[in-house]
Formats: sequence, structure tokens, C-alpha cells
Amino acid sequence: MSPALQALWHAAGKADSGGWDRAHAGVQDDGSRDGAWVHAYLHRVEGDDANAGYWYARAGRKVPAASVTLEAEREAITRALLAKAGSE
Repeated sequence: MSPALQALWHAAGKADSGGWDRAHAGVQDDGSRDGAWVHAYLHRVEGDDANAGYWYARAGRKVPAASVTLEAEREAITRALLAKAGSE
């Protein structure tokens, strides 16, 4: 599983109560666009919109509309990364 997918798993609370911290540590130094996308999402979860915006730009992604829930975004990222992993 890629670091980005592992981070999403931790962020979803599937591992333990320190999920956000583990997720962030997993993508902090990833360097990939996928890692930057998850990193952006994590800062959106945290409520740090300015930092999230920076990471969305690094990922080559637009900041989601305010109407996009965190859960919906996490699911969309997960689907995209799983599809990518399946095609490699």
C-alpha cells in the first residue's frame, strides 16, 4: 500500500486514536503528488485552509468547494488512489 493510501487509512481512524498524526507523518516527506493531495486533505481536516491550499497546489489539484464534506473527499481520494494502484 502506498504511503498516501496508508495515510488515508490512518486518517479514517482505522488504526488507532492517533490517526491524524500518523497520517500526517506518513505523507510529510512523501514527495509525490498523491502524498501532497493527502497532505492537503489532512490540513483541511485540521482546519488549516492556508496550508491545505499550498498542498493542493503541490498536488496539482483544486481546493474542493466548501460544500464537499471531508468524508466525501477522503472517499474520492481513496477511490482515485486505489484505481491508480490497480492500473500499475
